[in-house]
Amino acid sequence: MAQFLEQVKAQRILIDHHQEPQTSVFTWGISNTAKSSTCEMIYDFICESGHQDKINQPIMQCLYAGLMGDTGSFRFPSATASVHEMIARFKHLGLQHTPIHEQIYDNYLENRFRLIGHVLLHRMEIDYELNLALMWVTRQDLLKYDIKTGDTEGLVNYPLGIQGIKLAALLIDRDEKRKWSFRSKGDFDCNTFARKHFNGGGHFNAAGGERDESLEENLQLFRESIQAYKSQLQSI
Repeated sequence: MAQFLEQVKAQRILIDHHQEPQTSVFTWGISNTAKSSTCEMIYDFICESGHQDKINQPIMQCLYAGLMGDTGSFRFPSATASVHEMIARFKHLGLQHTPIHEQIYDNYLENRFRLIGHVLLHRMEIDYELNLALMWVTRQDLLKYDIKTGDTEGLVNYPLGIQGIKLAALLIDRDEKRKWSFRSKGDFDCNTFARKHFNGGGHFNAAGGERDESLEENLQLFRESIQAYKSQLQSI
């Protein structure tokens, strides 16, 4: 949506929790990286504006979905006490959270799981010296398994379940760009790494990026770039 929004003449309002937002293009706004998600910030905005009585089921469902996604189903450190207090209030107001979870995480087609198996078996490198996992999805893989945007969501998190792995990187060969996703545990800064090497950014433990070079060139760049962080990854 970025290209479209840049052309809009209306005033822009920013509510965001990512690092280094483009504050110069917004008339008013707030950025708070300590918050779990933009959805938590929107909830705070509603409450601070005195409109708590306007929170209905559709609003709660949308905000809960955003919370769940950005906190890794409340696994990441970003799931602070204020997050759980927000959910507790929703539950008191009658929110049914199980159907939301099922619609988001239990609603995929078989081909997505075929792709996941293929990637884990044939497209994953594990480097135990650096405590990292590198995965990639080729354009041929996307076509073979008829993968749509969103079907690869969460794939980068799988290697973090391997004992000792502290950094997971996923490269997807999209038509226009090569897209990167990075996830880490502990003190490895994905945001800085993505900004420095892959024209990206995001959060400390979750970030993304992209480059124009081929899939093979991107993989080589990652393998070369990550060597500078060898001592950091080994010490986590």
